[in-house]
Amino acid sequence: MNMTTFMQAYQQAWQEQDEALLCSLFAPDGEYHNTPFAVQRGHAAIAAYWQRVKLQRDIRLDFEVLSDAPNQGIAHWHVTYQVASEELFRIWAASAGTNLLARQSGDPLPRLVLDGLMQASFNVDGLCTTCRLWWHSQVEPDMAAATR
Repeated sequence: MNMTTFMQAYQQAWQEQDEALLCSLFAPDGEYHNTPFAVQRGHAAIAAYWQRVKLQRDIRLDFEVLSDAPNQGIAHWHVTYQVASEELFRIWAASAGTNLLARQSGDPLPRLVLDGLMQASFNVDGLCTTCRLWWHSQVEPDMAAATR
């Protein structure tokens, strides 16, 4: 597998909220580093982490491959999605280290923007052995202005 093929399938897995498709991209002992300090090893851990994607709606992911070699690559990715549950909002607020929105009970949940880089390595069978993400998130600018 190369980075372009990997990113096309990754995009499909995220937009379709399909943890089985995501796991099929990884070696059985593959590592998914969703941040520099957190790692999910193996299909079960990756699938469990990916459950949070099911709390997102109207997902749009775009990417640009920056480096595409036969066994590794780097891509810039950009995703937007509608937060679909208070649980996901709490997860996001904790991971962002902030409570950016002064939300009142009944206020609409925000649409988030994530922008990041991915580095991936592939084995001889074309499966991902290591995927590292570095990303930042914010409330979509139109939504942030609407909640002020």
